[in-house]
Amino acid sequence: MPQPLFLFLLLCTLCSSGLSQTLSLQRESRILLRVKNTQLEDKNKSLQNWVPNTDHNPCNWTGITCDAQNHSLVSIDLSETGIYGEFPFGFCHIHTLQNLSLASNFLSNSVSPNSLLLCSHLRLLNLSDNFFVGNLPEFPPEFTELRVLDLSTNNFTGDIPGSFGQIPRLRVLVLFGNLLSGTIPPSLGSLRELTRLELAYNPFKPGPLPPQLGNLSSLETLFLAGANLVGEIPPTIGNLTSLKNLDLSQNCLSGNIPNSISGLKNVEQIELFENQLSGELPQGLGNLSSLILLDTSQNALTGKLPHAIASLRLYSLNLNDNLLGGEIPESLASNPNLHQLKLFNNSFTGKLPQDLGQNSDIQEFDVSTNDFVGELPKYLCKRNKLERLITFGNRFSGTLPEQYGECGSLQYVRIQNNQLSGEVPPTFWALTGLQFLEMSNNRFQGSVSASISTALIKLILSANAFSGNFPTPICQLPHLLEIDVSKNRFTGEVPTCVTGLKKLQKLKMQENMFTGDIPSKVALWTDMTELNLSFNRFSGSIPRELGSLQGLTYLDLAGNSLTGEIPVELTNLRLNQFNVSDNNLYGEVPSGFNQQMYLSSLGGNPGLCSAVIKTLPPCSKRRPFSLLAIVVLVACVSLLVGSMLWFLKSKTRGKSKRSYMSTAFQRVGFNEEDIVSNLTQENVIGAGSSGRVYRVRLKTGQTVAVKKLFGGAHKPDTELVFRAEIETLGRIRHANIVKLLFSCSGDEFRVLVYEYMENGSLGDVLHGEERCGQLEWSRRFAIAVGAAQGLAYLHHDCVPPIVHRDVKSNNILLDHEFVPRVADFGLAKTLQHQTIQNADMSRVAGSYGYIAPEYAYTMKVTEKSDVYSFGVVLMELITGKRPNDCSFGENKDIVKWITEIVLSASPVRGSRNMGGGKYYTMTKIVDPRLNPTSCDYEEVKKVLNVALLCTSAFPINRPSMRKVVELLKDHKLP
Repeated sequence: MPQPLFLFLLLCTLCSSGLSQTLSLQRESRILLRVKNTQLEDKNKSLQNWVPNTDHNPCNWTGITCDAQNHSLVSIDLSETGIYGEFPFGFCHIHTLQNLSLASNFLSNSVSPNSLLLCSHLRLLNLSDNFFVGNLPEFPPEFTELRVLDLSTNNFTGDIPGSFGQIPRLRVLVLFGNLLSGTIPPSLGSLRELTRLELAYNPFKPGPLPPQLGNLSSLETLFLAGANLVGEIPPTIGNLTSLKNLDLSQNCLSGNIPNSISGLKNVEQIELFENQLSGELPQGLGNLSSLILLDTSQNALTGKLPHAIASLRLYSLNLNDNLLGGEIPESLASNPNLHQLKLFNNSFTGKLPQDLGQNSDIQEFDVSTNDFVGELPKYLCKRNKLERLITFGNRFSGTLPEQYGECGSLQYVRIQNNQLSGEVPPTFWALTGLQFLEMSNNRFQGSVSASISTALIKLILSANAFSGNFPTPICQLPHLLEIDVSKNRFTGEVPTCVTGLKKLQKLKMQENMFTGDIPSKVALWTDMTELNLSFNRFSGSIPRELGSLQGLTYLDLAGNSLTGEIPVELTNLRLNQFNVSDNNLYGEVPSGFNQQMYLSSLGGNPGLCSAVIKTLPPCSKRRPFSLLAIVVLVACVSLLVGSMLWFLKSKTRGKSKRSYMSTAFQRVGFNEEDIVSNLTQENVIGAGSSGRVYRVRLKTGQTVAVKKLFGGAHKPDTELVFRAEIETLGRIRHANIVKLLFSCSGDEFRVLVYEYMENGSLGDVLHGEERCGQLEWSRRFAIAVGAAQGLAYLHHDCVPPIVHRDVKSNNILLDHEFVPRVADFGLAKTLQHQTIQNADMSRVAGSYGYIAPEYAYTMKVTEKSDVYSFGVVLMELITGKRPNDCSFGENKDIVKWITEIVLSASPVRGSRNMGGGKYYTMTKIVDPRLNPTSCDYEEVKKVLNVALLCTSAFPINRPSMRKVVELLKDHKLP
């Protein structure tokens, strides 16, 4: 062919190809714009550069990737762009498209098989972290190219379709964090090219781990945590020779760990914690030379820690909460990689290897609650990496190693309940990073150094032999929450500067030799709940200022040399524990304590007098009665008593005697007849399906709230509510929990009597138009903190812990000063060693709008369920809206509504954390009824961030109620 003709033909071919590619990109840009305008909502303007341009080239648009050589569109990645809508199947009209990722957005509704069929040419499909619902879509045989399928963290339900096991080239299958309720299909074992299988945290039906999964010879990650697995781990697990990450934690697997696990020659991480595994640790684990993390904690394993396992170069070894015993092999100390060692709650014995830390950067060391003896390993912090040192509940002896005083990284120390002795090195006291120090119940002696860490939050030194003066520099610790120096030999006066510790909650100094006056300028102790100065040598009077500490519930000043009268201001306190016995107090007992129940708290003060407490001497009268007056008084009393006896006798004759069973939980001045006779229609203040609530004003002038439950013993639900209330409220005392005064049961009803709350419920005040003006922001914030403290008491200070199960604004009552009280414990349960399951419930736990999302599929309620409900209450306080306000739109509650507003205004588009909290528009969220001039918006933002934490979709991400209290009180944003 002549050269000119060849060149002409080549030029025509190139022009034709270029024209074809240009036309293709024009077509693809039109498809993109059509999908954007018809199938998506771009509320954040993330796709604002998706507009027609002169060259019709979409390759520079947000999220678009093109093949530079072929000029074809191959990838659409709109992850975290904040888009809304349904599954945008129109993108799949682009036939060159290989990767479609729409993760972390607000896409919803179901994915239909018909729309999915258009996408059969895809290699990657990622729809994770959205709001898709319904069954998982079927994948027809046309999906021959699909390598990666990620549908995790949505709300898909039902079974895993069988077609998932027939996608021939699938390498990654990720479905964790959905609501799948079937079982794990054995057909997944046919996916021979699969490298990642992640099905964790789904409420599957209880079922075994399919042995067919052992056929996945290319598998590198098997993530099946929290998948309701039961039975034994199949021996075929050892066939997964390519496996690097094995996570079967938080299931109900039982039996032995199979010896075949030694076949995982490439495994780096094995997570088997929180199962029911038994037997010994397989020796074959010691052959896994690539293993760096081994966690078999919270099982029922027995036997010893094999030398071969201790010799591995593990980064983390977690064996806690088992039945393991014997001595720890010396070879553990030779591991150069060991950063985390958790052996607590076992039965290990003997001495620890003394070279632990000599060769590795140990950061966390917890061997508590075993039977170790000997000295503490002195090299634990040789590399200055140790952060947590926990050895309590053993028989360690000797002194605290001098080397620990050079451990600048140390933050958390709990070495209590051992036999440690000697003086604590001065340099140890001065460690600048030390935040938590508990060394009680040892034999330490000497003084506490003046150079004490300013970072300390808790200082617990009780039951030792420390002596000398209380160190004044402790007054300079701004974060201190608790001081416990009880049962030591401290002398001298308590420095008055201790009253400047603004965050102090507990001060325990009992059983020492302190002298002088009790510090009186305590106005800054606004968080103080417990003050125990008993059995010292304090003198002077009881400070009246103590009566201003509204949070104080525990006051013990017994066994001192205090003089003067009991300040009447102390009666303002809501004390669960009050003791001023064995002092030199005198005068009349104030009316608030002038009851027989306080006798033991007042005894040993010869100068005290009372007209009520019979064993105390009567108080002298200003004008003595004449003999005639005494005679007249006796006659009147006799006449009154006789009349009452006649009246009661005639009343008994006239009607059959009622059969009541009553219990008083507080000192009360009424009986069942006083209550029952007042349960009339005009006293009704509320009603529900189970009964009515009455406001009863007694003859004594006291007003009480009475809940009358219908049905009696023959109605199981009523009886369960009644028992739950008396078994919880009857035994707890806290300033932020409503007081149960009295209970009474008859044949046809059950009655519960509470202190009356003048301002009703938080829900009534917050959502009632005529009363909302009573709740300015400062008052709302105080209610939030108080209610959080009440729930924290239930979760952390009650033994066993109590879960309320129905936290909502209507169950938070407000007294005359708007101090909150958590109420209505009809659904409350105590937590023993296991979570509460549906089988224990007589009815659904919680109220619509407040129920944590995991309850729908796990049917389990834990403390974290209460935390979620409390987060909803915080959102109510901020917005003034009910949890299911109609203004949110269809199928949307307050949590989704607020989350969408926060995310849409976050500087990191689509981010699901609260890091951008200070940027979003508060006017969209804050209750418009709040006065903007008196509303602290920084504080509102802080509370909102706490609410978002509390309502996290995954319980593990929610803080404890104790942490919630800290976050609310902290001046820094969480």
